[in-house]
Amino acid sequence: MSLARRVSGLLCCLLLVACGESGETRLAVQSGTAAPRLVTLSPHLAELVYAIGAGDQLVGVTAYTDYPPETLSLPVIGDAFNLDLERLLLLAPDMLLAWDQGTPQHVIDQLREHGYQVEVITTTSIGDIGEALRRIGSLTAREVAAEQAANEFESAIDGLAAEMARQPAIRVFYQVDARPLYTVSGAHYVSEVLALCGGENIFAEVGGLAPPVSVEAVLERNPEAMLASTDAGPQAFDQWQRWPALAANRYGNHFLIPANEIARATPRLLVAAEGVCDALRQARQNREAYRDD
Repeated sequence: MSLARRVSGLLCCLLLVACGESGETRLAVQSGTAAPRLVTLSPHLAELVYAIGAGDQLVGVTAYTDYPPETLSLPVIGDAFNLDLERLLLLAPDMLLAWDQGTPQHVIDQLREHGYQVEVITTTSIGDIGEALRRIGSLTAREVAAEQAANEFESAIDGLAAEMARQPAIRVFYQVDARPLYTVSGAHYVSEVLALCGGENIFAEVGGLAPPVSVEAVLERNPEAMLASTDAGPQAFDQWQRWPALAANRYGNHFLIPANEIARATPRLLVAAEGVCDALRQARQNREAYRDD
């Protein structure tokens, strides 16, 4: 028998086993007697799985999954756009978790056509994080741990919001990237974080989640503070030095926020929110000091 035929036969056997086990496991999961083998299709979904104590059920992840550190030892099945279906088959997952804003619909449809159970998780707003934890908890039979994790996150966010409630408003430009120039709209959770800290997103009204903007539009709105993730690099704000009259330049208000915290809708967003609030506290102090001179 040729090598090609042997490989083909092995894959056929694996497919039959995977389909059979998957069907049995789904019935067991529905009756609450077993926990499914999971593959996540976005780095932050793996983090959410670990946040509810279901990391032992995770058997595969996508590229750039690096938190918590335990995920680094898991098999990588590709990225959001290109999945290794043969490797996925060998992992024999019972359920795949997809991201509503990041997993292309055609990828979800393809996986379902191959017989996989794909659950789509929404994480667009801060409020979605707690609900995502609860949803994954329900899917993995970890409801109690998920409810606790969600309550702790929501309580901490509420406490931070109450602490910042009386802070004076300050106009903020959040820079996703410089070339091309992107920001976040009011529909993005990062804009919610800014608002929680008393920041006014100067592009809150623009459509889409991460719209492109022009330099002229930024200058016209004259932000008093500029924020970016560390992914933008240490020179993130260099281009703006050509306009010394820009309020953020006059006040010296340029702040970098750790990328892994601000870029992922997980309980670690609380750490990012605290960092943003600290940055905007400093920005207000710089503004007042400039005005007093």
